[in-house]
Amino acid sequence: MKRAKRLYILLGVLVAACAGAYGVLKYEERKEQISNSEEVVLQIPAEDVTGLSWEYEGEQLAFHKNDGWTYDEDEAFPVSEDAIDSLLEVFREFSVSFIIEDVEDYGQYGLEEPVCTIQVETEEETYDIQLGDYSTMDSQRYVSIGDGNVYLVQEDPLDSFDAVLSDMIENDETPSFGSAQVQQVQFAGAQEYQLEYQEDSTDTYCADDVYFTERDKENRPLDTDLVDSYLNSISNLSLTDYVTYNATGEELASYGLDDPELTVTVQYTPKDDEDTEENEAVEQTFVLNISRDPEEAAAAEEAEEENGGQGDGDFQESDSENDNSENDDSGDSGEITAYVRVGESPIVYRLTADDYRTLTAAAYDDLRHQEVFTGDFGDITQIDISLEEQEYSITTREEDDETTYFYGDEELEIGEFKSALAALTADSFTDQEPSDKEEIGLTLHLDNETYPQVTVELYRYDGSSCLAVVDGEPVCLVERSYVVDLIEAVNAIVLN
Repeated sequence: MKRAKRLYILLGVLVAACAGAYGVLKYEERKEQISNSEEVVLQIPAEDVTGLSWEYEGEQLAFHKNDGWTYDEDEAFPVSEDAIDSLLEVFREFSVSFIIEDVEDYGQYGLEEPVCTIQVETEEETYDIQLGDYSTMDSQRYVSIGDGNVYLVQEDPLDSFDAVLSDMIENDETPSFGSAQVQQVQFAGAQEYQLEYQEDSTDTYCADDVYFTERDKENRPLDTDLVDSYLNSISNLSLTDYVTYNATGEELASYGLDDPELTVTVQYTPKDDEDTEENEAVEQTFVLNISRDPEEAAAAEEAEEENGGQGDGDFQESDSENDNSENDDSGDSGEITAYVRVGESPIVYRLTADDYRTLTAAAYDDLRHQEVFTGDFGDITQIDISLEEQEYSITTREEDDETTYFYGDEELEIGEFKSALAALTADSFTDQEPSDKEEIGLTLHLDNETYPQVTVELYRYDGSSCLAVVDGEPVCLVERSYVVDLIEAVNAIVLN
């Protein structure tokens, strides 16, 4: 009996061993069906595709092409053809690294419940593509295209097909402005003026000035760098965070864009290296509408009124329209919610607080020269100085295209004076007449037929500021410390 029992046990072990060997054999057979490959398993030209849909993380998006691409859920959605083409590019020549043939268990590759399913339609065929697990060992994705095989691919379609609806929108574009391209910029709303490009104007002694605006019936120069920087802020504006792609009149009002806070209209000519006299570029117009959230703006204005408004008591700006209190969130919680719209586009975008502040800093005082002396120091041929009721002169001599400065017969190192003069910049602008004593006065003689000389007078204003008067016109307040530096630079010359 015991002997028979041992035989049964041995027989069972033998059966188990055979079964194991058979399993190993089948496993080896299956392993042998995995092969390296550089085969192209799909070739779908983007131009042949008439439909594209995919489902990922519970969200399904579907698009079809008639005259152009449309979003199945809402034909009003502006579909980006470039975004569609970008998605389809992976299937133009879809190559694989490994082929696993005669698959029986798709689950082990994550293809029973795919991470993402993609359907591509052409006139002749519909392709169903499933994305499974990501093989960390091979750093590749398992993919099924419905032919009974599983593939490992180096170019993971999920890198593109994790796209959401906002990635598929045809966003508005901002032009790239160059200083030679812009003819005119018109501001309306919070600011009401225009600037024009005038390359050879004689209404300035600064050779870099090309932008001008009319103020007090005079043609006034603006700072080229500041204007170019403002235009670049428009060119570099990120129009991606849309709040609606088909704004109704009611929605425009809710964003404050039915009556924008500021409208900027730029007339420009696109730059084209291929432009010729026979094929000149056509002048174009770009319009940007900007507004802060109406309720938030009203609350900020109310808080400002309760705080007594902006300002430092006696000082008043020269022009009330240049009061940029809307750019300062000091009267509210510090949050700024703002929106922008390109021309009559149906798309409204959310602006960042920084972009809002930059774009609404468009007053004349924001874009004019901040320096008291705006010319090139190299154009100065003589400097007459009035200090403590004494008069001094610094003269120049040109030798071998180099300028040498003299006080009397003594050759000077002019660096400290030059730096002190350049440091005189506006803290704020004003047309207030001086009422205190003159700290220092300069007459700068220039090598300029139109502007042979410029006078700069600096008057005491208070303990921290001086009033700068240029050619008899009050211009701005500057930090008193800068004026002290200028006086010390002069004293270092005349008292040496």
